[in-house]
Amino acid sequence: MTTSDIIIDIIKPKYCAALEQLQRDCFPTLGDDDLMLEAHFRKHCELFPDGNFVALDGDKVVGLGSGFLIDFDFAHPQHRYMDIIDGGYYTTHQQDGDWYYGSDISVHPDYRRRGIGSRLYKARKDCVKKFNRKGIVAGGLLPGYPKYRKTLTPEQYAKKAAAGDLYDPTLSFQLSQGFQLRGMIENYIEDDASDNWATLIVWDNPNYTPPE
Repeated sequence: MTTSDIIIDIIKPKYCAALEQLQRDCFPTLGDDDLMLEAHFRKHCELFPDGNFVALDGDKVVGLGSGFLIDFDFAHPQHRYMDIIDGGYYTTHQQDGDWYYGSDISVHPDYRRRGIGSRLYKARKDCVKKFNRKGIVAGGLLPGYPKYRKTLTPEQYAKKAAAGDLYDPTLSFQLSQGFQLRGMIENYIEDDASDNWATLIVWDNPNYTPPE
């Protein structure tokens, strides 16, 4: 299989059951309450299908890039993941929101390192440009942190990854996609790997034009 064999489509009801299984395959360290189920994905189809993307190998769902629009408050950036996504339903979506909130990007373990994640990020960026939004904001996990837990705090670890002094599978990839580390989010999500911490990352849309 080559990257060109993978098709990127917007979310549709026929993909929703497979997307639930993809969650379990991609995020084995997350608690059950933090995983999205078929019912959640069906709601995404209703609210903002143009901003939710599925990677397909033939008929097989192998990746997801999902999110919604929101007026993110950078003056008060602390938030919990399940609160901002309304338990996974994305009903916090604001059609006129300035920012695309990147809720979930995931690629099946058997399909990683084949460029699929980059294509999903590009689909998100293209969506932001299409709708003339300011950019993408997200909370990111730190799966590589356990190896450094005894010597670094999550914040120290993230800063070192951002500086290129160490490699984190998620944050380092996000930085390679043009994101910047803007801070840390405490008690963001139930995730043993990062002690419930997450990064606050931002991608600014270079084509954004303020409305007149």
